[in-house]
Amino acid sequence: MKTLPEETRLQALRLLAENPELTQRELADELGISLGATNYVLRALIDQGWVKAENFRKSHRKRAYLYLLTPAGLAEKLRVTRAFLALKQAKYRAIEQEIETLRRELREETGA
Repeated sequence: MKTLPEETRLQALRLLAENPELTQRELADELGISLGATNYVLRALIDQGWVKAENFRKSHRKRAYLYLLTPAGLAEKLRVTRAFLALKQAKYRAIEQEIETLRRELREETGA
């Protein structure tokens, strides 16, 4: 099984940590991916030992699952969050530098 992109893994782990009662359809909507892709994501998370699926019953659903993050899943969520934050911060710094360069060019061209 191919590895999941870190952003997808982070989004899925965050959503399931916040609401373990999400259905696969609800998770698919939140992730913005197909139901089949969501099933693949959940299988990968379960196979890695990061999520555990437990049956539970609710009055309006005959079969449902709780998708619980395992201790390893919580650790993975933290690791991926740190990596994703570092990536976003690096992109932010690069954009800030590009904006400053553009401002400098405008000042030089307009003589301001």
